[in-house]
Amino acid sequence: MLVGFATGDDAGVYRLTDDLALVQTVDFFTPIVDDPYDFGRIAAANALSDVYAMGGKPLTALNIAAFPVEELGTDVLARILEGGAAVAREAGVTILGGHTVKDDEPKYGLAVTGTIRPDAIVTHAGARPGDLLLLSKPVGTGILATARKRDLIGEEAMLPAIAQMTRLNDRAAAAMVAHGAHAATDITGFGLVGHGGEMARASNVALAIDAHRVPLFPGVLELIERGAVPGGSKDNLAEHAHFAHYAGGVDDALRLALSDAQTSGGLLIAVPPAGAQGILDDLADLDTVVVIGEVLAGPAGAIIVR
Repeated sequence: MLVGFATGDDAGVYRLTDDLALVQTVDFFTPIVDDPYDFGRIAAANALSDVYAMGGKPLTALNIAAFPVEELGTDVLARILEGGAAVAREAGVTILGGHTVKDDEPKYGLAVTGTIRPDAIVTHAGARPGDLLLLSKPVGTGILATARKRDLIGEEAMLPAIAQMTRLNDRAAAAMVAHGAHAATDITGFGLVGHGGEMARASNVALAIDAHRVPLFPGVLELIERGAVPGGSKDNLAEHAHFAHYAGGVDDALRLALSDAQTSGGLLIAVPPAGAQGILDDLADLDTVVVIGEVLAGPAGAIIVR
């Protein structure tokens, strides 16, 4: 075992030979959008992202589903699986099968197996002082999903978030490996500050995040002011207070946005400045990929939001 669960990394890695290892992960959750097909796409992209965050190439997957067949019928389940299969095909991943159980609440995701070179694993633990921090997708999916559930926004306002949640992190992963990234993680349930904190602690460094450079989905701050904040994001903010330090210009709404629980979020990448420019050049057509901060020598484990 080269990478296990003790480090909190996005996937586990098991060496097969001197130049080949398996990278494996599993992830599933309840629907965050109304459309079953979109839910399947988002869940599949989210699971695959854990392999990409390590610098791996996903190859195969198994469906994991829990579903109330008597209440919703098999047609809805079929659409969820079709959505997952569509994203898997886009990623070049073969779905080998899976397992479904009856449950009162729908859940779906994938167990993913990929390959990685043992000498090219990107973990949480390699960030170095002087690295720049890149983020590959906007933040705020938890706020938007909550607002939609409360009818504060319509379906059209969710479209930008759905487009990003279903977008694979494959190109960002390939670019970070090509340009010498020292560390990376994908941004999911613990929010940007939470996953950044994991990287800072594992690397024994501090991360400085320029709050006003972090890309947000349209309307996120206004929706926070209207109370569209999921419970998980509130819990995140309270937990992050133990290691996050905020400048006076970072108001309460922005603090919540940076702790918002994400689904199928972008990659947070720590990379030397020259490598950062290479990544930006490779992903120039994705206008959401931006530098949001830098890695500092200390205090170790701290997130400095300025």
